[in-house]
This record gives sequence, structure tokens and C-alpha cells, in this order.
Amino acid sequence: MRYTVTAVLLATVLALAGCGTDNSGEKASAKPSPRPSAEPADVFMEAATDAHLDSWADGMIRVPAREELTAYPPQWCKQLDAAHTVSWILDQPDLYPIGENWGTEKSDAYQLVLLGTQAYCPKHTKQVRQDLRDSGEY
Repeated sequence: MRYTVTAVLLATVLALAGCGTDNSGEKASAKPSPRPSAEPADVFMEAATDAHLDSWADGMIRVPAREELTAYPPQWCKQLDAAHTVSWILDQPDLYPIGENWGTEKSDAYQLVLLGTQAYCPKHTKQVRQDLRDSGEY
């Protein structure tokens, strides 16, 4: 009998503290279930929009479409994987974010490479920041 009272008291204390089971009666997990992470393209586009790049702000040129702009970061990551610098990347015409009727100033392109790296290949963020510091662009 003594053990039964102790067990009931322990169960009551645990229930009041919210331990052991959730409201459905199932055993509660030790860690919360992971939230689905945002797609890199969404993260990059939100950051690029929030950056208010000067070369896109004057209204004289068309702001690049999502598909145009999100094509670049995976290519930048591939070049960073190959140990190329940001300056080298932006010296390549096919890796510089400029379209037929939209353009990006070099200073804004540096910002885009950093934002793209953070979204698509964060392991290179430190390298990109250092490249930009070394070039005087960050």
C-alpha cells in the first residue's frame, strides 16, 4: 500500500510538472520535433529583397526575376568548393549577376554573393567574408 501511494504521488507530481506524457496520453518526446527548414532560394530572395541594393533601387532597370537570380548561388558555391575567391567568381561573365536588361553594380554583387553563400552553402560564409575584407569590399 505504501508503494502504491508513493507511485500515485509521483505520477501526480510528474503530471502537474508536465513530464512524462502529453495531453493525448502519449509519452512526450525529449526534444521538440524539427520545423521544416526554408528553401535556400526563399532565404536568398528574402535577404536580397531586404538588402535594398542601390543598383536596383533607382527604377531605371528591371529587378531580376527570381529564376534569374537564384540560378547564381549554386554556381557560386561550386566555385567556392573549387577554392576560387569572390573576386575570381565575379570576374567570370557567366557568374556575374547581370542580365539582358538588368544590371548589378559590383558592390551590390559582392553583397549578393555573401547572401547567396549564407543561404546555399553556409560553410563558405567565413571564406567569403574574408575575401571581401581582403578586397576592401566588406
